[in-house]
This record gives sequence, C-alpha cells and structure tokens, in this order.
Amino acid sequence: MKNFILQNENAIYYSCGYSCDNAIYISLGTETFFITDGRYSVDVKENIKNNSEIIISNDLIKEARKLLKKSKIKKLHFDPNDFSVATFGVLSTNLDIKFIEKPNFSKHKRIIKTDNEIELIKTAMELARGGFVQFQNYLEKDGFGKSEQYLGFLAQTFLSDSGKYDLSFDPIIAINENAAKPHAIPSEKLYQKDDLLLFDGGIKYQRYCSDRTVTFGSNFSKLDLYQREQIFSQTEHQKVYDIVLKAQQEAIKKAKVGMKASMLDKIGRDIIEQSGYGKYFVHSTGHGVGLDIHEYPNISSRSDFVLEENMVFTIEPGIYLPNEFGVRIEDTVVLKNDGAVIL
Repeated sequence: MKNFILQNENAIYYSCGYSCDNAIYISLGTETFFITDGRYSVDVKENIKNNSEIIISNDLIKEARKLLKKSKIKKLHFDPNDFSVATFGVLSTNLDIKFIEKPNFSKHKRIIKTDNEIELIKTAMELARGGFVQFQNYLEKDGFGKSEQYLGFLAQTFLSDSGKYDLSFDPIIAINENAAKPHAIPSEKLYQKDDLLLFDGGIKYQRYCSDRTVTFGSNFSKLDLYQREQIFSQTEHQKVYDIVLKAQQEAIKKAKVGMKASMLDKIGRDIIEQSGYGKYFVHSTGHGVGLDIHEYPNISSRSDFVLEENMVFTIEPGIYLPNEFGVRIEDTVVLKNDGAVIL
C-alpha cells in the first residue's frame, strides 16, 4: 500500500519516527510528506527519521489537498478512525481520487513487534514495576486511612518517577466495591485494614506502553517478576482471587504460536465459568500493547487473530461482583515459539 494518508499520532510516528499533535502524513509512491504547523518546525527537522518533505502551514488540510491534486493519483487509502466527518469532508471534496477505507491499517502493520520494540516495552514494564513496589511499600506502612483519590495521586507519582515518564493511562485505584467496576474512577473511599485494593497502571518508555494490574491482599506479598499469590483476610476475596490467578496462569502457560486468540480467551474463561463466576467476567482476556495502550491482537471470544511470534499482549482475566468487590490480575507478555514470556 504505497498511497495513504495518516492523522493519528502513533501511526505517523511508526511511519517516520516523529509525530506531534497537529500533523498529517502522506505517502505517495516513493515520496512522503509531513505537514505540520510552525510550532513544530524545529522539532520535526531534528527528529524525523526518513526523507519526508516537511511542509509548514497553518492550514494542514489545504496543503494536503494541494499535494493530492498535484499528484494525479487515482486511489488513496485512509483509516476512517483517523478523521472526523467534518475534516474528511473538507479533505475529500471535489478531488478526483477514490478514498479507500482501511480501518486500523497502521495497527495491523504494528501487530508483530521488532526485537527493538519488545525491548522498549520490556523496559517500560521494568520501570513501572519499580512504581508498583513503591506503591505497595507505601500502602503497607502509611496507606490506611488514605482515600482512593490520594492513593491514585501517589500511584501516578510513583509510576512516573515524579514526572520523568508519561503514563500509559490514568491509573485505576479501586477498593472493595469500587473494584467491581473494571474502569473505576477513584473516589473519597478510605483504605482500611483487610480491604481489597486493585491497582492498574503503566508508563511509556520512548513512547511504548506498559500495562499491569495487581490486586492486593492483606499480607503484601513481595512484588517480583513472577510472584502473584496474595493472602486475603476475607474468605470470598481469597476464593475469587485464587480462581482468577488460576485462569491467568493457565492462559499464560498455554498460549502458543498458531493458536487463535479466541481459543486463548477460552482457556481462562472456562476456568472462571466452571467455578460459577462466568457472568462476572465482563471483558476480554487481553489486548495488544505497543505505541497505543490498546492495539492488536485482541484476545477475546470473538477474535479471529492467529497468534504469532513477537506479538505483545496482556493476559488479564477478572471477576467483578457488583457492590461487593472485583479482582483482576494482569501481565503483559510477548509470545515466542516456545510460549509466552512475561515482560
């Protein structure tokens, strides 16, 4: 696919090694063009990694239309997720070009990670793990009586190393019944002894994301690369946690090259369903991780992706009991020919 147009930041970055929040990237055969405004004129020249022609303008769409008219091409591929209806209308009106929709074509190109990309994601995971350990140490010593909102602020501070790294997403800090909401918003609820606390977070390293979820019990088991066991004071917390852990560990253990993503989803989901909690596992087993925190492959019951070597994705089953509590355990793995490796 030689003729295409991009507006998504990460898609542009993948194509030329640089992007910003106001840019259009166009590939026309062997020629490429990076259009942005004057705020980025120095940055783009210093950081772009290919020989794209750089065009500085206050009207990116107008410049893109000029290029397309001049090119005489007949077909142009685009991702309909990139452009608003209004922007696409202005871009495409009165051009003798057939615009061909290719949803998520950049994510499809990025689905197999290079060795360098895997190292960047691994570094992001290692740096984030340090933030998780700091957060756990704080919880154990000083966390009681603090609100989800305050603990969320500390989670951001620890993960980002006081602002050194960008976050993959706003961390989720959720206690007891709030943890029954997979994407809970931190509240004023206070953390007390023997509470269950779910912590989902990650950082970016050189733009590549990390993602991990830990559900803490009452014994604060040491967080290392493979330690996942936790001890809870409440019997049902322990029961549900152990089911989710078994589902997660089995899925990691049995992930294989050539397997359909839907089959990997089924491995953990079957364990949860056979334990009587199937209706409380309300999301997919995982998602790809890379420049975006959610990319391909999707690990879900409806996913037709065939898993291949050097795909990077999460494995994160969960059980969520409304108004009671929720448990999720998540690791990011890279798939190799001999199985999944936790990053």
